[in-house]
Amino acid sequence: MERMNFSHKKPRWQRLSRQTKATLRDTWLLVREFQWPLLAFMGAILGGGVLYHHLSKIAAIQTNETVSGLVRSIYQVLGLVFLSPLGEFPQVWYLQVFYFLMPIIGLSILAQGITDFGILFFNRQSRSKEWEMAVASTFTNHVVLIGLGHLGYRVAHHLHSMGEEVVAIELNPKADLISNIKDLGIPVIADDAARESILTATNISQAKAVILCTQNDSLNLQVALKARRLNPDVQVVLRIFDDEFARSLQKQFGFQALSTTATASPVFAAAAVGVDMTRPITVEGKPLNLARIKIMPQSQLIGLSVEQVEYNYAVSVVLLRRENESADFHPGPDRLISQSDILAILGGPKEINYVAQKNC
Repeated sequence: MERMNFSHKKPRWQRLSRQTKATLRDTWLLVREFQWPLLAFMGAILGGGVLYHHLSKIAAIQTNETVSGLVRSIYQVLGLVFLSPLGEFPQVWYLQVFYFLMPIIGLSILAQGITDFGILFFNRQSRSKEWEMAVASTFTNHVVLIGLGHLGYRVAHHLHSMGEEVVAIELNPKADLISNIKDLGIPVIADDAARESILTATNISQAKAVILCTQNDSLNLQVALKARRLNPDVQVVLRIFDDEFARSLQKQFGFQALSTTATASPVFAAAAVGVDMTRPITVEGKPLNLARIKIMPQSQLIGLSVEQVEYNYAVSVVLLRRENESADFHPGPDRLISQSDILAILGGPKEINYVAQKNC
């Protein structure tokens, strides 16, 4: 029987894949920004071509020369911009002036756009928010965390210790805090979560949960409703200071509303992944939580014995209750897990989360 490995560090290839996707998305956004200089350059070529064609017609009357077509005039202007004109240098003074001015105008527009694009492309740190949004767009089945105050900061660490992928939003981030959170591989978007475009940037449509940890009940509720509209299946966990209001929200909207009496960060983190978990106790320096898990129909735990669950997942099964049976506070090691069983397990948050994942 092989014991599970609880290391949640992402493989190198997966981290590189995410970086590559983020780079491609960010580059595409830059290309979209570059479209305006490009359109201005195309406008200068087309407008210059029409002007050159008109001036050529005037000059043709004076010199009795044949006038080129409009398309050829536009092509002539394109060659002029890159200092490769077609034919000989004109004899008429206003066409000579045109020959000198057009390359300056065209190259100036193009060079400015290319310069701006190059600076933004090679100096992504100057666009930190855009880069964080590009990274966030590559996440799926993740947790969106709103607010990085004292509670949010601890929740982020607990989610990371549970092996969950997280995207955070904080309106007024502190530099030292953000640096610490980013070291965990968590992208942090410095903006207002109440803006729908910012929520969308976290790839909320593919998130499995959103946790709202700000100290503003109204903002938490506002963002929760927007998140549920953008993703009807997302699990919503929000901090509410009023106990009665928290119960009302849970009943009316199905939100996991936790009041100030339940704001321990492990409780928030566990609620985001669908686990009822107590506050941690420390035993010989290690935090342990007690969690309640109902065995789902598709659970990978069905058919395993209590001994296998304990050994494979590094937890202790302290209670097993089966339908129409009294609770067994000391289930035997050979007792098998069945659908709809209620388990109470004791373990670290990361181990409990792993059991919860196998139960989904």
